[in-house]
Amino acid sequence: MIQNRRVVALIPARGGSKSIPLKNIKMMNGRPLLAWTIETALQTKEIDRVIVSTDHEQIARAARQYGAEVMIRPDRFAQDDSLPIDVIRYCMEQLQAEKEAADIIVYLEPTCPLRKPEDISGCLALLADPRNGFNTVATFKKADLHPYRAWKLVGDKPGMFMDGAVPWLPRQQLSDAYQLNGAVYALTLESISGSGISVLSDRCGAVVMPGSRSVDIDDEIDFLLAELLMQRGDSHG
Repeated sequence: MIQNRRVVALIPARGGSKSIPLKNIKMMNGRPLLAWTIETALQTKEIDRVIVSTDHEQIARAARQYGAEVMIRPDRFAQDDSLPIDVIRYCMEQLQAEKEAADIIVYLEPTCPLRKPEDISGCLALLADPRNGFNTVATFKKADLHPYRAWKLVGDKPGMFMDGAVPWLPRQQLSDAYQLNGAVYALTLESISGSGISVLSDRCGAVVMPGSRSVDIDDEIDFLLAELLMQRGDSHG
């Protein structure tokens, strides 16, 4: 709870990963990948409930084992093209039907196992401060590739992705660029009341996380990197 507002953590974990089969329960340093996010959510003092949304019984069992509640989602929200906002809206409708009074949701992808409780708390503090006027907050990291250095191909001909961009400028002459790292999305019920497809609103705040805590696991290389950083303790930096 923060400023007398209940907070529910929602962890989406479907079973249909193509890049790594059953990625969300693949063992990482002795625990299923999913367990690291559950543990971080449970350690975050502002969070009142931790719920895993899944379509897969093995994932559901692992989630319960590590202390989370489970909400089984319909197949229509567990496809490759299912949108995060639809999963969030469905889960909140179910919670409202059971008279859950929370009006803040923290959406935590299990593929970002290196986040810390302070990353979540930082997002909630920004969101709850009425002086900011935010109804969504997300975590970002320094961009892996500056947009001025992105190219597109038209046939065999390369061109700048952004009109007028000069890719040859030294890094020191480029303004800082950031990208979503997928670790934390904090949002109010108000922000998801419409029919848009974005998790973020035009009243969005940002928390910047270090790259060492921003690994988002999509393939085996990402998995190995996250595991190594966790073993070395570099994710604390």
